[in-house]
Amino acid sequence: MEFLVYLVLGGFAGVLAGLFGVGGGMIIVPVLVYSFALQGFSPEVLTHMAVGTSLATIAFTSINAIRAHHLKGAVRWRLFVWMTLGILVGTVLGGFTAALIDGPVLQKIIGVFAIFVAVQMAFEWKPKAALDVPGKPGLTLAGGFIGWASAIFGIGGGSLTVPFLVWRSVPMQQAVATSSACGLPIALAGALSFILTGWHVEPLPDWSLGYVYLPAVVGIAATSMLSAGFGARLAHRISQRLLKRLFALLLVCVGINFLM
Repeated sequence: MEFLVYLVLGGFAGVLAGLFGVGGGMIIVPVLVYSFALQGFSPEVLTHMAVGTSLATIAFTSINAIRAHHLKGAVRWRLFVWMTLGILVGTVLGGFTAALIDGPVLQKIIGVFAIFVAVQMAFEWKPKAALDVPGKPGLTLAGGFIGWASAIFGIGGGSLTVPFLVWRSVPMQQAVATSSACGLPIALAGALSFILTGWHVEPLPDWSLGYVYLPAVVGIAATSMLSAGFGARLAHRISQRLLKRLFALLLVCVGINFLM
């Protein structure tokens, strides 16, 4: 029964990623928290496991997105390379930072971030191009911060990377494409750091690799990789404004529930 939940969750997360261009982590983490709680996972580890598992699934689902954007020539690979240097360091630090935070406190932090993303999405707040593309040190520093925050929240970083690149005068299509590419090193480094920090933690459920729960990774990855393309096609047929506001309402409910 639990595996069926992961298959459905993966399909839902993939559709959302295709519709809105946001990583499925924003919905995967909350649902995994609820699912793990129902399965009787320890309150001290279930939030960390939700975040680590989410990052592991993003490593699989981002591959299709990167391929699609690359075929369109939209990925700015020079920006990707220098941001990735910072992302790798920042994501590992973020994983170790999350390990130092108690589970209930981590839930509240994620709840606040969910509400922030919901408000940004509902009111369609977008930064305006204000500065030129930064140099190599600036890109690496930005990547470090994005990687650090993404590891704590269990996301691919799109809600942070896209606004940053647009603010630095990267066209929106290229910003989204480059952000998708950056999601892969975030996911890989983040999942690895959660595996390491949770390796000797007790009590962990069976089929866990540190803070990564393997049955959930398999189930979510299997369906989200297939459904993302459907979400992208659906985005051209349905009112984006209405969908974004409905999704924002869902995130607000999740955020409030986490805070309470």
